[in-house]
Amino acid sequence: MKAYVVGDMGAAIADAPKPSPTGSQILVKVHACGLNRADIGISKGHAHGAIGGAGTIVGMEWAGEVVEVGPAATQAKVGDRVMGSGGGAFAEFAITDHARTFPVPGSMSYETAATLPIALATMHDAVVTNGALQTGQSALIQGASSGVGLMALQIAKHKGAKLVIGSSTNAERRGRLKEFGADLAIDSKDSGWVDQVLKATDGKGVDLIVDQVSGPTANGNLAATKVKGRIVNVGRLGGSHGDFNFDLHAARRINYIGVTFRTRTIEEIRDIFARVRADIWPAVESGKLKLPIDKVYPFAEIGAAFARMEANQHLGKIVVTL
Repeated sequence: MKAYVVGDMGAAIADAPKPSPTGSQILVKVHACGLNRADIGISKGHAHGAIGGAGTIVGMEWAGEVVEVGPAATQAKVGDRVMGSGGGAFAEFAITDHARTFPVPGSMSYETAATLPIALATMHDAVVTNGALQTGQSALIQGASSGVGLMALQIAKHKGAKLVIGSSTNAERRGRLKEFGADLAIDSKDSGWVDQVLKATDGKGVDLIVDQVSGPTANGNLAATKVKGRIVNVGRLGGSHGDFNFDLHAARRINYIGVTFRTRTIEEIRDIFARVRADIWPAVESGKLKLPIDKVYPFAEIGAAFARMEANQHLGKIVVTL
């Protein structure tokens, strides 16, 4: 099969063995894939958790049709239209666990479906499960103009947040955050962003921050979170290290939570996907929770898709079709 494979000089389209499902795995004929930030590093040979290095098929989310199931795959059958996550997405065929997928609603295109699995799973886990956002509370999404960030804004609003704040350092993208549920849009590189958050919350700070930036925003986040609030560390786009005011953290009694899929067991991932289905799936089926598609590329032009993501000028998801 054709796949986007990491070699000595970076990733390129090449022939790769067609995978075979075992146990609870399913084999999917891929029709569309969504690009994610981690794909850039993997395509250059870097490791992302246990994934990476020469011979790796790049890509983490896709949508397609089930063509084969393992003997223990009871939650899918041949012919099902599914969207899911797992390694090896940028290929004609991909495998994943049967419970690491969502059904593609009848009227939804594969291109649209390919934008959703990682954003839904990541941000329902961050906003609802770990963030414990309740109706009437307030939330700040740091790095809100990314695909997962836009989904976080929407989930927070869908769950009844009274005030949703989104940050972006790009003026054009910041100006569009209100389309996706933000009541206030801020620039986290502006020295006054904490004051803006405090003003919007009557000086108290937000109940929840979902942080995809980290690094230079760490102490600002502490100052912008209310006493006994929560910070969920999802990403580190601004840097994995930074100054941290431990006294402020203690004084405000903030619950600081780190999350990643890289160290989760398959049982934990299955549970995350099941919670999405149980809690917000009607909003996905109706199109209330959705992501904009920035641009669609055919598989032969996958290099151009990666270049567009690396340029960091897109809003929403970049999709590759097969």
